[in-house]
Amino acid sequence: MARFIAVRLVRAAVTVTMVVTFAFVVLRASGDPARALLSPETPAAAVEAFRKSWGLDAPLWVQYVRYLGAIAHGDLGQSMRDGRAAITVVAERIPVTLMLTMPALILNLCLGIPAGIYSALKRDSLADRLVMTVAVLGFTVPSFVLGLVLVLVFAVELPWFPSGGAGSWPHMVLPVLTLGLSGAAVLARFTRSAMLEVLGQPYIRTGSAKGVPWRSVVTGHALPNAAIALLTIIGFMVGNLVAGTVLVESVFSWPGIGSLLIVSVASRDLAVVQSIMLVVAAAMITTNVTVDLLYGILDPRLRESPSAGGA
Repeated sequence: MARFIAVRLVRAAVTVTMVVTFAFVVLRASGDPARALLSPETPAAAVEAFRKSWGLDAPLWVQYVRYLGAIAHGDLGQSMRDGRAAITVVAERIPVTLMLTMPALILNLCLGIPAGIYSALKRDSLADRLVMTVAVLGFTVPSFVLGLVLVLVFAVELPWFPSGGAGSWPHMVLPVLTLGLSGAAVLARFTRSAMLEVLGQPYIRTGSAKGVPWRSVVTGHALPNAAIALLTIIGFMVGNLVAGTVLVESVFSWPGIGSLLIVSVASRDLAVVQSIMLVVAAAMITTNVTVDLLYGILDPRLRESPSAGGA
């Protein structure tokens, strides 16, 4: 088990390093922060002084080494826009984003899993086809398109909820629905597939042949085994929720990490963007490592093969 955990942690460390390096290089290759933050009329001497004060005049590899050294000491840099610590700027937005992602994840689970189970138990019926048709539509429609449709219906035609902003629970309804419905559609499809695979196993047919009540077969044997396969997709869904907030927060003017990322990228606020990327990567990797550890607990065979699974 110790080797199993060690392999996952090494993979996580390598992944974080790759994300940090990618964000560092791409941000500096995409534009000059001095030109983005300073007005076009700023004298050249002032621009050069700005670059020097933020260490942008050094070669790229020197900047990278300095950045890694600062991270090792817990320093993620300062925001070029207001001079505050970048991690402080990001940390202020995390609770606001969680106000959307946590209810959306609950909605994913509460809608997607029951719909997938019901569809599997009603395989090839009209109900199955209807549920899967809705799931495919929810899966294929981009989140920002779904958000705009919800705004048109429930904020314009039926003015039940605000079209944007934050401050009260009605402001949360449309963005949570946008994030939650898309994820629920994905989870329903995978739940159905996992359940059908388990229901086709010989031990399920044997239990039914021995007279075990069908409800007991489903709840006692099919669901626990299908849950192992669902752990992977749930882990990916957490990552998709974090990524999806970037678009959804923009559509609904929600002041979370997604909105902060767009503003910071546009202004080339390097430290803030890098901090957001690091926080998001850490959240996704933590989720995947947790899923791998749960795999090891639920299926002891994986502990004997550290290369199995993926984080």
